[in-house]
Amino acid sequence: MSLRSPWTCVLWDVDGTVVDASDGILRRLTIALDHFGKPRPTRAELVHWIGPPMYDSFQVNVGMSPAEATEAVAYYRTIGKADGYTTGAKLFPGIGELIAELAENGVPQATASSKPEIQVQALMDHFGLEPYLTSIVGATLDERTLSAKSDIVAEALRRLAAAGVDTSRPVLVGDRHHDVEGGAEHGVPVIFVRWGFSWPHEADGAQAAVDTVEELRTLLLIEDVDG
Repeated sequence: MSLRSPWTCVLWDVDGTVVDASDGILRRLTIALDHFGKPRPTRAELVHWIGPPMYDSFQVNVGMSPAEATEAVAYYRTIGKADGYTTGAKLFPGIGELIAELAENGVPQATASSKPEIQVQALMDHFGLEPYLTSIVGATLDERTLSAKSDIVAEALRRLAAAGVDTSRPVLVGDRHHDVEGGAEHGVPVIFVRWGFSWPHEADGAQAAVDTVEELRTLLLIEDVDG
């Protein structure tokens, strides 16, 4: 059976969508917040941290000033570099296979992550997904120069277009309201996955919401009746 996609390209959020990095994030956050004398997050509170840029989260979640948040991000990233960016990370079951299947059926793909690009690259290499991706796009290391999801989406589309990809019907797969809002700014519909770290209302405004990878697959790959 021949398969095709209703989309000309697929953009992937990473944390909470493709990769579950919660164990490492919780450990590093605990060390960083202890260092700055701020309260430690519980696992349940990770929903407030995973998704948005860390620069924003340090301000919103523990009341840091912009200058303090800049220092905290640098310290947090130092811990991550010492840890190794892939420590404790795992793919959500079935997602790696779906990315491979999309590539095998000729669907161009890119990451569109608020995670620093150097970390996204390390994760994609670690899980063997890099060959299936036309471009790997993430935030700048300071998480300020390039970090807003709308800007990340724009950069992912720019790089895909530069590689000769048809970006006329893109779709973004994500798990936070930042994905929905960032996609909307560029007219990019979002398929919201519910296995990440989110509140139910965050799917509002998404083109669709799915609970399983198989449900996601049915929206990304369909039978090609002309094939």
